Amino acid sequence: MLNSDLLPSLLFNINENQLALEAAIMELSNWVEARGSADVADNVRGALDTIGKNEEFIKQTLAVLMIPE
Repeated sequence: MLNSDLLPSLLFNINENQLALEAAIMELSNWVEARGSADVADNVRGALDTIGKNEEFIKQTLAVLMIPE
């Protein structure tokens, strides 16, 4: 059984990993585009938009979860 005190920290770390992956993938997208594959880069950026759209909700939810009772 998961200790509920660990849940906010777990979610925070998962979010941090997600943001790090987003940054790394964006760098790869820029590299691909610079080498002439604009269509591939655009597709990657389109997929990364999902992360960006969910980022604010994730941050707000984590803030609520970390408020001490």
